[in-house]
Amino acid sequence: AARAADATLRGDMTTDCAAAAPCSLLDFTLAELEREFLGSGLSPVHARSLWRALHHDLKSELAGEADFLPPLRRWLAGHLGDGRRFFIEAPVEAADTASADGLTRKFLLRLADGQTIETVVMGFKGRHTACLSTQVGCAMGCVFCATGQMGFVRHLRPGEIVAQVRHAQLALRTAGHAGLRNLVLMGMGEPLHNYDAVMTALETISDRRGLNLGPSRITISTVGVVPGILRLVAEQRPYHLAVSLHGATEEERSALVPASRRWPLAELMAACRTYFAQTGRRIFFEWTLIAGANDTPTQAERLATLIAGLDAHVNLIPLNPTGGFAGTATPSAAAKTFQKTLQTAGIPSTIRQRRGIDVAAGCGQLRSDKL
Repeated sequence: AARAADATLRGDMTTDCAAAAPCSLLDFTLAELEREFLGSGLSPVHARSLWRALHHDLKSELAGEADFLPPLRRWLAGHLGDGRRFFIEAPVEAADTASADGLTRKFLLRLADGQTIETVVMGFKGRHTACLSTQVGCAMGCVFCATGQMGFVRHLRPGEIVAQVRHAQLALRTAGHAGLRNLVLMGMGEPLHNYDAVMTALETISDRRGLNLGPSRITISTVGVVPGILRLVAEQRPYHLAVSLHGATEEERSALVPASRRWPLAELMAACRTYFAQTGRRIFFEWTLIAGANDTPTQAERLATLIAGLDAHVNLIPLNPTGGFAGTATPSAAAKTFQKTLQTAGIPSTIRQRRGIDVAAGCGQLRSDKL
């Protein structure tokens, strides 16, 4: 898994969508779509019309679209559809499960090859947030995570990531809600293991002429893939960063997060300090509270020492149950004591509001199911 992650971060696994057939139109950024049209002898203005239909109007059926000029209609007739070069990514909704909390929906989406992923939409006061998946399964193997327990199957293409946002937006629109306000890449998979596809998807998602979810509304969560964090810095990516710690010593962290053996805690924290020094942006640290494992005041003190000097915020997440891990969530009183210890040390923190636990839509509960 570590070798695969390294290869992905070097770009060895990048899919050249323009060279592949058939290819999803959602795999293209606007600039790539304009180049494709120029190569076909069409003006880029037609690419922008198609882009708006796909990413602003959220259309999937384009045949006979009255707003398109004749050259674009002819191009679509010759290039889009069964047996032709292009298609529009449209995962099948295999299940739409609502939580008893009345605010959380989990979508099980079946991809073109039969694999399934889960996408979660959470409602808060005046806004909705989508939790996106970036892989089928995950290679990082965090012991308390249902996705890590299922292992790695494959990366998602950019279009498969973008399609989740389209699906969530359409679901909200149908229910009479305003669109998404925030995105978190905290679903199935490790985003920085699938770096190139994720960055291509986020370029599309944040484009003002389409889905228009600005970078300040997007958070990438990583288990600590150090080369990916450093690449975010080098490429000046504008998204928020969340880092899953769960342990403040190498021994404690590696017992929960096997990827720590590949990217040790000291190396990870050095990367975080580089990120902060170069970007000046706050880092969110995720800490799953597991009874008897990482929830004592002493461990809170070690965490505070570890992240001292950074503009940091700690999200404390009571463990959500999964079938492959026997641990239990830290009791509320102990969680508050842990938080108070951080506050005393000057570290801001939040005990995460639990959402969708009854339908396995909470942090660490997502996995690929077949119906």
